[in-house]
Amino acid sequence: MNLLSREIPGLVWAYRFVPGETRCNRIAIDSSVENLRQTAAGWVWVHLALSDARTPALIENIFDLPADVSSTLTSHDTQAAIAVTDDIVHGTLVDFERTFDAETKTIGWLHFAVSDRFIITTRLHPLRSIDRVKATVEKNARCTRPIDLFEMMVVEFQRTLISLVLELTEELNIIEDDVYGEAGHNSQPRLAPLRRTAVRLHRHLRTLLALLRRVGTSEEDEVPPGFLDAAERLSDRLETVDRDVFALQERARLLHEEIDSKLSSETNRHLYILSLMTAFLLPPTLVTGFFGMNTGGLPFEQGLHGTLVAGTFILMSMGLAWMILKRIGIL
Repeated sequence: MNLLSREIPGLVWAYRFVPGETRCNRIAIDSSVENLRQTAAGWVWVHLALSDARTPALIENIFDLPADVSSTLTSHDTQAAIAVTDDIVHGTLVDFERTFDAETKTIGWLHFAVSDRFIITTRLHPLRSIDRVKATVEKNARCTRPIDLFEMMVVEFQRTLISLVLELTEELNIIEDDVYGEAGHNSQPRLAPLRRTAVRLHRHLRTLLALLRRVGTSEEDEVPPGFLDAAERLSDRLETVDRDVFALQERARLLHEEIDSKLSSETNRHLYILSLMTAFLLPPTLVTGFFGMNTGGLPFEQGLHGTLVAGTFILMSMGLAWMILKRIGIL
C-alpha cells in the first residue's frame, strides 16, 4: 500500500505549529501523509490510534525514527517508561480512559515520542487528559516547542489525578461513615476497588517519577531543548500528587483493617454465643442420653412420673451449668 497516495490511516488528529502565529493549523485527516513531512516551518503534533492496524506502517513513513522509538509508539505496554534515543525522548505515560459520553477510572496508556521537530502520541483507547490538551491547544496554542506540549500533557494528567483523588476521598468519606456506623463490615466490597485504584496509581506514579529523575540527569545535548527544566518541574508536580495518592492509600488500608477488626469482633461474639449454648445444652444432652439407653434396669422406667423426673434433672443440670459458668466469670 502506498501511504503517500491515500488519506492518513489511523490519524486521530494532527496540528502544525508555526513560529510567530498565535493559532495552530489543523492538518485534515483526508490529506496526504506528505503534509506531515513538511516540517520546514515549525513542528507538528501527530496523534494516532493503535486500534488501526495500518498505524505501525504509517509511523515508519512519517519520520526517520530509530527502531526503539518506533517500537515504543506501536507497543501495547502497560508500564510507565521514559527513555532517550538519538535526541528523542520517548516512552509510555499513564492516563485514564474515557467513553464517548463519560469519563472512567480505568487506567489507559499514552505512548509518545518528542524531539525538537515533532511530538507523536499513540493510544489504544480514547484518553481523558490528552483530549483536554487537544481542546486547550485549539483554543489557545501557546506551545512554542514540542517539549512545551509534552509538559502540558503531563500537567493535565496531574490535574486529572487531583480530580480523581478528590472523588476517591469523597467516596472514602462515605465508606468511613458507614464503617463507624451500625453495619460497617458491609462496606468492604465498596472499599476493595478504591484500594486497588489507589495502589495502582501510586505504583505507576513512583515509577514515572523515578524515570523522569533518571532522564533528567542526561546531558543537555542528549535531549530536546528545554526537556531538563520541564522534567524538573514535572517531577515536583507529580511528587505532590503522589503524596496525596499515598495518603489516600494509607487511609483506605487503615479503614480496611477497621472493617476486618469489626468482622473479627462479630465472629468472636457469634462464637461466644455458640459456646454458651453448647455449655448449657451439654448437661441436658447427657441426661437425655442416659435415659435414652436401651438397657435394662433404667431408673423411673416403670413409674408414672418418670418423664417429669427426667425433665427435672434436665433443668437442674442447666442450672448447675449456669452456676459454674457464673462462678468462673464466663457469664
